[in-house]
Amino acid sequence: MSTSSRIAVVTGAGTGVGRAAALALLGGGWTVVLTGRRKEPLEETIALAGDAASRALAIPADVSDPAAVDALFGAVKQKFGRLDLLFNNAGQNVPGTPFEDLTYADWSRVVAVNLTGSFLCAQAAFRIMKDQSPQGGRIINNGSISAHTPRPDSAPYTATKHAITGLTKSLMLDGRKYDICAGQIDIGNAATPMTRRMAQGVKQADGSIAVEPTMDVNHVGQAVLHMANLPLESNIFTLTIKATKMPFEGRG
Repeated sequence: MSTSSRIAVVTGAGTGVGRAAALALLGGGWTVVLTGRRKEPLEETIALAGDAASRALAIPADVSDPAAVDALFGAVKQKFGRLDLLFNNAGQNVPGTPFEDLTYADWSRVVAVNLTGSFLCAQAAFRIMKDQSPQGGRIINNGSISAHTPRPDSAPYTATKHAITGLTKSLMLDGRKYDICAGQIDIGNAATPMTRRMAQGVKQADGSIAVEPTMDVNHVGQAVLHMANLPLESNIFTLTIKATKMPFEGRG
């Protein structure tokens, strides 16, 4: 199968990591369905793709809404007849909040997008990949380095990202018999609108405030493209990509 005939869905494709991944896939010859809650940022992403924009399609959807997810993947199946890649990237967070002050509404909103949304999209993709010919496909989940180590005051985000690791492992196990593989990319401090606050300093584990280095988000896009381009007999199960000098491996 040629690269141009391979179909990808990227969630949260209007900004940040999702935009970088969608552009990298388009630049690598893939046909990409971009989704997110708002149409305008999706179209802005497509406009950045240059000549590859002809292989891009924007379909707005709220990944936390089961009906919207069904409509999204139904449209993909109707238009293209198959799906080869899902990059489960859409995510939500709340400002750093002491654990005792977290509201149920904030907790529920983060869980709905980060975890339930990833489940809904993975299940819809899994069903298409199972039934198509040739059978199989790849699901890549955005785990974040918060899937390993939390920041202070980040319980909802950290809990959902730890859960994404369990979802990735379950998908890998349950998908084997259908040639569906799953992997996880854990990203640390890619330069996006979400990480602009790093330049002013962010709270560290000891309570101090420190500026943290960031990295070019396009490096993340290229990492997703590398994972996506592997044959289904091979899989990058977990990949951590981070700003080299950000505090992660050691104690501060």
